[in-house]
Amino acid sequence: MGDVHVRKAGLSDAGTVTGLVAALLSELSAGQNDTPRAVMLAVAESLLSGDGPSCTVFLAEDGAGRPLGVATLSEGACISTLGRFGTIRELYVTPESRSAGVGRRLIRAVLDHGRAHRWTRVEVGAPSAADWPDSLRFYQREGFTEIGPRLKFRLA
Repeated sequence: MGDVHVRKAGLSDAGTVTGLVAALLSELSAGQNDTPRAVMLAVAESLLSGDGPSCTVFLAEDGAGRPLGVATLSEGACISTLGRFGTIRELYVTPESRSAGVGRRLIRAVLDHGRAHRWTRVEVGAPSAADWPDSLRFYQREGFTEIGPRLKFRLA
């Protein structure tokens, strides 16, 4: 792939970020994602404006500024991690840009951000290895190790 730039997203990128995250959710749910785009956009605008919890978003773009991928991450802290750490919440690369180093560049931006903020580690919840084996292999190639399954309890 030619010229790929990764940069921190700002409020003006909310629409692009929303589109990429919606594509991720659609792919993971086989098109069954029913969250309205307007609701997702409002959340993206809120997070990118700095309101609420700490959220950092990186966009990968080609030389013409076309979006190729996105990584969103949040900061947390706990005793077992010996302080602050980051969690990749969403990572998506457009299908036509996969296997071209875009995901690797997004991961490097995330890790550099974590080092700059003195995080002890970065975690990521990968989709089911049975359904998405390439995702698990990607993270392992990038140096991530398995720490166990991640579960959720929906409150809203």
